[in-house]
Amino acid sequence: MLQFFLLGALLAPIRVLLAFIVLFLLWPFAWLQVAGLSEEQLQEPITGWRKTVCHNGVLGLSRLLFFLLGFLRIRVRGQRASRLQAPVLVAAPHSTFFDPIVLLPCDLPKVVSRAENLSVPVIGALLRFNQAILVSRHDPASRRRVVEEVRRRATSGGKWPQVLFFPEGTCSNKKALLKFKPGAFIAGVPVQPVLIRYPNSLDTTSWAWRGPGVLQVLWLTASQPCSIVDVEFLPVYHPSPEESRDPTLYANNVQRVMAQALGIPATECEFVGSLPVIVVGRLKVALEPQLWELGKVLRKAGLSPGYVDAGAEPGRSRMISQEEFARQLQLSDPQTVAGAFGYFQQDTKGLVDFRDVALALAALDGGRNLEELTRLAFELFAEEQAEGPHRLLCEAGFSTILHLLLGSPRPAAAALHAELCQAGPSRGLSLCQFQNFSLHDPLYGKLFSTYLRPPHTSRGTSQTANASSPGSPTALANGTVQAPKQKGD
Repeated sequence: MLQFFLLGALLAPIRVLLAFIVLFLLWPFAWLQVAGLSEEQLQEPITGWRKTVCHNGVLGLSRLLFFLLGFLRIRVRGQRASRLQAPVLVAAPHSTFFDPIVLLPCDLPKVVSRAENLSVPVIGALLRFNQAILVSRHDPASRRRVVEEVRRRATSGGKWPQVLFFPEGTCSNKKALLKFKPGAFIAGVPVQPVLIRYPNSLDTTSWAWRGPGVLQVLWLTASQPCSIVDVEFLPVYHPSPEESRDPTLYANNVQRVMAQALGIPATECEFVGSLPVIVVGRLKVALEPQLWELGKVLRKAGLSPGYVDAGAEPGRSRMISQEEFARQLQLSDPQTVAGAFGYFQQDTKGLVDFRDVALALAALDGGRNLEELTRLAFELFAEEQAEGPHRLLCEAGFSTILHLLLGSPRPAAAALHAELCQAGPSRGLSLCQFQNFSLHDPLYGKLFSTYLRPPHTSRGTSQTANASSPGSPTALANGTVQAPKQKGD
């Protein structure tokens, strides 16, 4: 322990300082490769002296950067395929911001990155140098253009260098593989799986959901005398005709191959934004609902949800501000108010629907049984119909209920609502239909009974380990009984 503290106090600062110096030395090489080139010229792979000088300069300095951070050895197993044999590389598990080290034995393939990263000093220059494929989360058309660009490069007959994907899309703790996103498999071309391992006695590299932050991971890793990374190239995976036509099937099959080689489970868990979700039947649900987190915040503030007079009117929206929210819940601490208010979806004016608050408080109170709680949810969000006396639960209300109680992304809930409504002539669900779904369905009924009995003890980062107990949400997820502790990066 004394040695660890000494290395952290003496070795880590020197290593981090030198690594940042090398990082800034990368900028001139990255800038030189694209200087003076038009956007049209950058649509084709760079060749000539720019490629030779700048590519080798960035490659050498990048290896030096990781060496200074303590990665003294990169052990390579297997044989990297040529760009003709495998235009696409898929690397997993993605567990840390150190994973770009895999680019070095792959000879700096092209990558896919967020367009927002272009504004980050040095990193933006390196992305332009790499001719990275950029995707914007704020532009709906961006994803379509990315798909077209990936297909164009992957089918260029070796003209373009290989494209590297981290198909999990975010970081996990290496205990299991997250569900692969289909982007790397849309082109339907052969891919080469690449395994990343950190076989060190102490795991200092993992940067996962609810794990250490960036600075802590960086400092802990730089404090180790020597860190090792293993990069293993598996045989090229050639898709079947069915896989070429179905990117999701292709992705799932490659995920299973890589999980088997790693000796870890392949899970259905994935991230939607920063929310870890699993697939249960045809629905995506949060791995650990934010409703439970809201309960912890309120209990920490000494508030019992059952003592709050919700005052929400069934079927009628009432928008409230953060100040009114604090008064209604009798909260005085600004940090607690902000944390609790942030749980609910806000409109463009920063207001939330008090029906959302009422339902969440009722679920946390525990004073109602499931039948009473689902009836309350229906009464709050069902809409009057122009024809007939009955009220129906339409898509918006159904999506809100599932988002509040189960943490389901609204698009997934909306798709399930449309499927449930196909059985009848109406565009909504009656109370009987909604309760049949939430209470008596063999799969979804168990889901509601599990999620609407939140624990009253701190679960911390061990939640996902406990989630695999019988009857838990994770155990219901298409037969998957294990899930990692993830973090959106």
